[in-house]
Amino acid sequence: METSLHQQLKSHYAATPDQIEVAMGAYRIDVVRGEELIEIQCASLSAIRRKVCDLLKRHDVRIVKPSVARTRICKRERKGGEPVSRRLSPKRGHPHEMFEELIYLRDIFPHPRLTLEIPIVDVNQYRLVTKKKRRRRRDPGYIVEDTELTQVHDSIELREAVDLWRLLADPQEATASDSAALIPSHLVDVEFNTLDLAGAIGCARWIAQRIAYVMRHAGAIESTSRDKTGVRYRAAA
Repeated sequence: METSLHQQLKSHYAATPDQIEVAMGAYRIDVVRGEELIEIQCASLSAIRRKVCDLLKRHDVRIVKPSVARTRICKRERKGGEPVSRRLSPKRGHPHEMFEELIYLRDIFPHPRLTLEIPIVDVNQYRLVTKKKRRRRRDPGYIVEDTELTQVHDSIELREAVDLWRLLADPQEATASDSAALIPSHLVDVEFNTLDLAGAIGCARWIAQRIAYVMRHAGAIESTSRDKTGVRYRAAA
């Protein structure tokens, strides 16, 4: 079922209501704005990979994939009821988490007709508390009923391979005009491995390995050698 977040983002990107949910051949396009087709994807990008590949043959396509910065958890005891509690989740999102999804576009991006846009948003997540006498081991005790947009802070636009560095920058700096300037200073013109990359952005090494995988496929970095610490990379010229 379509979430409120998805509906709100369609309205946010459409200039008029008739631009929303437009039939085009075998597909329905979330928003058609002039010559550009806009696909808004709140779920996994794997679900629209084939659709995007087909559309890019003839059209300019913009994929909008929101990055959630803050989530306010709103608990309900009955479906559609008023929240009985609200609290701000301690977890903060970061744009570099988007690399988990960009794995599915590794053979598509960059493309001259493709733009990736990542709005940085805050949301309310509505949870319906489930009351079961015996829960399964991994049962969280709730069902997510809906996700609602509360604020759009900014947006990161990716067109070229070098733009991927924007996802690793501080969110306050990620919209700067010069993508190359967003490369961490101690990674410019030097070789580095995924341990260095993890240290530069403050994440686990296994996450940095996935980031390097996507960036190498896109052409943002290139492998130069291998030693006992692993593959070494350099920012692509």
